[in-house]
Amino acid sequence: MDKAYLILLFPLLSFVVGGIFLNKKPKAAAGFSIAMAALSLASALMVAFDWWSVVSALPEGGASKAIVPWAINWLPLADNFSIGLSIYLDPISVMMLVVITVIALLVNIYSVGYLRGDSGFPRFFAELSLFAFSMLGLVSAGNLFQMFIFWELVGVSSYLLIGFWYHKPSAVAASKKAFIITRFADSFFLLGIVLISYYTGSFEFSVLNTLETAAKLATPVNLGLFSASALTIGTLFVFAGGWGKSAMFPLHVWLPDAMEGPTPVSSIIHSATMVVAGVYLTARMFPLFASAADTLQVVEFVGALTAIFAAIIACTQKDIKRILAFSTLSQLGYMMFSLGTSYIGPGVVNELGYSASMFHVFSHAFFKCMLFLGAGALIHAVHSNDLDQMGGLRKKMPFTFASMLLATIAIAGIPPLSGFWSKDEILVAAWQSQSYVVFGVGLVTGGLTAFYMFRMFFLAFFGKSRAHAHHDFHGHDKHPQQHHEIHEDPWMTVPIVLLTIPTVFAGFFSKGIFERIFKPNMVVPAGEFAHATWIPYAATFMGVLGVGIAWFLYGQSKAHIAKALNTEGRPAWYRVVMNKFYFDEVYLWITRKLIIGFAAEAMKVFDHLVDTCVDLSATFTQLGGRATRALQSGALPLYIGLTLFGILFIRYLGHLPL
Repeated sequence: MDKAYLILLFPLLSFVVGGIFLNKKPKAAAGFSIAMAALSLASALMVAFDWWSVVSALPEGGASKAIVPWAINWLPLADNFSIGLSIYLDPISVMMLVVITVIALLVNIYSVGYLRGDSGFPRFFAELSLFAFSMLGLVSAGNLFQMFIFWELVGVSSYLLIGFWYHKPSAVAASKKAFIITRFADSFFLLGIVLISYYTGSFEFSVLNTLETAAKLATPVNLGLFSASALTIGTLFVFAGGWGKSAMFPLHVWLPDAMEGPTPVSSIIHSATMVVAGVYLTARMFPLFASAADTLQVVEFVGALTAIFAAIIACTQKDIKRILAFSTLSQLGYMMFSLGTSYIGPGVVNELGYSASMFHVFSHAFFKCMLFLGAGALIHAVHSNDLDQMGGLRKKMPFTFASMLLATIAIAGIPPLSGFWSKDEILVAAWQSQSYVVFGVGLVTGGLTAFYMFRMFFLAFFGKSRAHAHHDFHGHDKHPQQHHEIHEDPWMTVPIVLLTIPTVFAGFFSKGIFERIFKPNMVVPAGEFAHATWIPYAATFMGVLGVGIAWFLYGQSKAHIAKALNTEGRPAWYRVVMNKFYFDEVYLWITRKLIIGFAAEAMKVFDHLVDTCVDLSATFTQLGGRATRALQSGALPLYIGLTLFGILFIRYLGHLPL
């Protein structure tokens, strides 16, 4: 484990070498990036094996303890206060290291086929390596400050990847939107780091995630109109960073637009990396959050609202990548509210809520990555993101069809695939914690998920082909590609098929491990709960019901697909949902009309005021100069006369009564 830093070193080396020396050699750039990703994965697997060997030999509960195999004192700030750099290994960080490196390798391989012939081919692999390095650094960070550095690197690298096709105005706008919104949230994250470190004197997770630290942060802070504890304010500010990064409502608007990037980017961002960072941050700080009831209530509410809100919107979308984007938002909501429902009392938690959230992070990573890669294969085949242009692809793309069927069943929560096991745990945790409203939201959201995912699946693969127009999927509108026979690219198909293995088996074989090992440290478990044996049946019923409705409307041979896809004449509520409740328009109006417009007008008035003051100053200076020149004429009689006048005037003033 002392060589754990190699997991980060390989993608960093790929970024530097590929970006500087191989930027004119596409094949070499791709090959080197894939090789470095493979070495990073091998290092992650060895570290995970070594970590498990150590912790499995510890006494009961020891497997939840963290190990720091590498650390340096980087930046001393005071005698007893410094910032370190370290590799922090515990169940959630080890799990994330393995998941990220697996997905990074598969996405690298997939990208060879997807981006073949693109002018930015070498640049893409360099930027993808930077993104992987940033995410690996984020999940392995041993303190808040170190995490924040990699947190911002993730933001920068995602900005580059989303805006990869910078010649497209929509891609540029999407990258800026993602960067600005996440930076807005990150400013609160930084304030939370400053506040927490001020009261505790440390950035280290091993210090922050203790009951002693929670007691220190119980100090009241006066906010003018009201006061609150530093614990509540600090944890809320820290959670705000995750709120933006994981695109929780109402900061969700950047994530669907991020689909403007290449599909491999969408896959790696939406599966187990950038958007999961907010969930990971909340889980990493969970022992401290467990003492902040108000914060966990916010986490629970925001997660539940995001889950059902995004699922409703996904039911009306026709862009295949945007359907998956809103699906990601909904699943992130599941992960968040599972953490929120864990709270029982100060420092007392339902451990199942925590382990179920991490279990869903794990299972969701694989089937969501596969769904995006499969969607990319469909887009690559028909040169369009729109379901209007698909249909009848079942026989033409059999491997993609079979793989996406398994992934769609998994995300629908139907047994025995992986999504069923993790979703079931989340619903049970919500019920056990008596969060009945959130439980109901989760159950309904599960049904909606099955509906909109199979709606997408049936419209893409069943029926007759609707590909009556062909567009260049890279967005080069000047040179649309010509019609060609639809086929599967081996570089793209192999990663998709490989992802079926964890999609099918990860849930069943991992359930016991997550329940036994993935427990929050330094908090008191609430004890045993009665297991609601009916919940899996209810969840399965909702999933099957959603699939049945989707089949009736879109899958059967008698289904009126053209009518179903036609948005003309739809009721007003449908158009509102289809337009995402007009949140983008509201944001644009607020930013352009209110914030920017008001600020521009205010600056315009201020600028005129400054100009007027400067002009008046210049005018008075000119008048004074002219008067001085008039007096300094060089005429001696004038000087003598003015002197006598001054003497007499002063003399006269001396006799005036005061």
